[in-house]
Amino acid sequence: MLSPTASPAKFVKFANIEEDTPSYHRSYDFFVSRFSEMCHSSHDDPEIRTKIRMSGIKGLQGVVRKTVNDELQANIWDPQHMDKIVPSLLFNLQHAEEAESRSPSPLQATEKEKESPAELAERCLRELLGRAAYGNIKNAIKPVLIHLDNHSLWEPKIFAVRCFKIIMYSIQPQHSHLVIQQLLGHLDANSKSAATVRAGIVEVLSEAAVIAASGSVGPTVLEVFNTLLRQLRLSIDYELTGSYDCAISIGTKIIKEHEERMFQEAVIKTIGTFASTLPTYQRSEVMLFIMSKVPLPSLHHALDTGKAGENRNRLTQIMLLKSLLQVSIGFQCTNMLTALPSSFLDRLLSPALMEDPEIRLFVLEILISFIDRQGNRHKFSTVSTISDISVLKLKVDKCSRQDTVFMKKHAQQLYRHIYLTCKEEGNLQSHYEALYSMLALISIELANEEVVVDLIRLVLAVQEVAQINEDNLPVYNRCALYALCAAYLNLISQLTTVPAFCQHIHEVIDMRQKEAMYLLPEDIFVERPRLTRSLDRLGPEVLFRQSKISEVLGGSGYNSDRLSTPYIPQLTDEDRLSKRKSIGETISLQVEVESRNSPEKEERAPAEEITYETLKKAIVDSVAVEEQERERRRQVVEKFQKAPFEEIAAHCGARATLLQSKLNQIFEITIRPPPSPSGTITAAYGQPQNHSIPVYEMKFPDLCVY
Repeated sequence: MLSPTASPAKFVKFANIEEDTPSYHRSYDFFVSRFSEMCHSSHDDPEIRTKIRMSGIKGLQGVVRKTVNDELQANIWDPQHMDKIVPSLLFNLQHAEEAESRSPSPLQATEKEKESPAELAERCLRELLGRAAYGNIKNAIKPVLIHLDNHSLWEPKIFAVRCFKIIMYSIQPQHSHLVIQQLLGHLDANSKSAATVRAGIVEVLSEAAVIAASGSVGPTVLEVFNTLLRQLRLSIDYELTGSYDCAISIGTKIIKEHEERMFQEAVIKTIGTFASTLPTYQRSEVMLFIMSKVPLPSLHHALDTGKAGENRNRLTQIMLLKSLLQVSIGFQCTNMLTALPSSFLDRLLSPALMEDPEIRLFVLEILISFIDRQGNRHKFSTVSTISDISVLKLKVDKCSRQDTVFMKKHAQQLYRHIYLTCKEEGNLQSHYEALYSMLALISIELANEEVVVDLIRLVLAVQEVAQINEDNLPVYNRCALYALCAAYLNLISQLTTVPAFCQHIHEVIDMRQKEAMYLLPEDIFVERPRLTRSLDRLGPEVLFRQSKISEVLGGSGYNSDRLSTPYIPQLTDEDRLSKRKSIGETISLQVEVESRNSPEKEERAPAEEITYETLKKAIVDSVAVEEQERERRRQVVEKFQKAPFEEIAAHCGARATLLQSKLNQIFEITIRPPPSPSGTITAAYGQPQNHSIPVYEMKFPDLCVY
């Protein structure tokens, strides 16, 4: 048997000898301990120290080669061996980093220096990890994490990132998700460590995810994001309370707010990195999962109360929406119905009308990321009335059938939120730029003739908001709305290529350039906008006229009747501003049904003669009738929202009495004894009384029976 005092060189030669039969009694514990000790040599002479360390690394390499593939030999993957081998190799890698930082120039390195302990250690580590099977990954990675903890190497994270790059490139690709899970578990274990340490772990996670770009992050994809989102919420609590125990007490470590913000940004970046490695269907699931975590005021989601609770809710909403924005960037989906299902879109649009301008902006940015599938977004970053849009080199594709179905289903919902967002007083320049981008991208990506007509109606309604100013908006907001309308109508007029439409838009823009530059984006969306003192005396020549647009587009085949109908936001089941369901909305359907059957409407109009002109008028007026119906519903709901309770109770009581009386009549007709054979029954006083045959005994023709 080889003597334990033999030199590592001889041991390496021994390790390279192929044996026909295994030796069951041979133990390598001493060699592992001795070679690991040599790897940590601290001899005063640098040259001797290097030789000792090189010998130790070569000895460990020989042990690995001798035992790693022989199941009958001592198991080198046991924690007792890995806890010595891996830290010894990392120690030499770590000292190489320090030497490189002190080295004046890499060009001065000689051929002899290239065979350094660090390079040999890296080669040995790669060989070790490359031989690791599925069940051995954990034992090989755990010593790495412990070494980085003990030597405080998560900050400045350069060495930690290098270590895990070596690991990810060395292990078998199908085992990558095991390393990710180890890192996630270590992040949870360090949830109360300093923010810089946690940020270092998260940065390493991000780098590891890029390398494992095959999309395989294990069988529990959502668990990865759940862990990251949980760490995000914990960091928000730490930031607000200033303590890792969520309550400031004597002796607790005070947290630096800027460090927690740095950690939060690192988590958000990592979420986006992970999502970019996933296939489309998993990415959609991740976005639904993140959106479900956003705290929104509703009957099903309780929010924290008090000042601290409001701050926590706001920070959580912002951070989760930031995460969602990271996931949505670069998301490509041909079918908008699958990219933005109703459950996701409803929750996403809920915070779109919150008072917080930052949250509203994030929602707009997320929607823009979804809609922009041709890469046109950056071309609309500046709001302007460009005279020739061909210089933008827009990528325009025909609206697909799936996009048409999506707009039929969700268009009114999107229009409503655009309209109401325009009316927010807290809007900044970035909000108007995002609104312009969204309107432009809808026109390019999702528009057919009907959508174009509705978008023009919407923008003209926004102009009316600025003109009438029922919401008492500041002068800047009103000028910004005028400028937004000018920029969009200039774009859509050139996209529709209707000469008369383009002429009208250009005439108004030219008039504004002469008399009212403060109504154009070039003078409003700048660092120092030029405003006017009053907007109450604007002449019709500087406004876009709905009648004129309806006339010129109607002559080109567009629906002129719909164009001439003012836009009214569609009523929804939930008031997004208050985020609460009111009693009026709850019973709106009941009121609608009862109001149609009320006594006031029992008088019928005389029969009208049906002619060709009558039918034509009915078809043309269908849009106007639809708008009137929406307005009627709005008035009914508003009545139930604002009327006193006693009046509502009396109204409903009267309707209930009427309904009960009609039900009694029905019951009286149907629940009577069968008639006598003669078709009459005798009353108590002996007088014959006519009685109709019950429905269940009536004889119907065969063609009427289903």
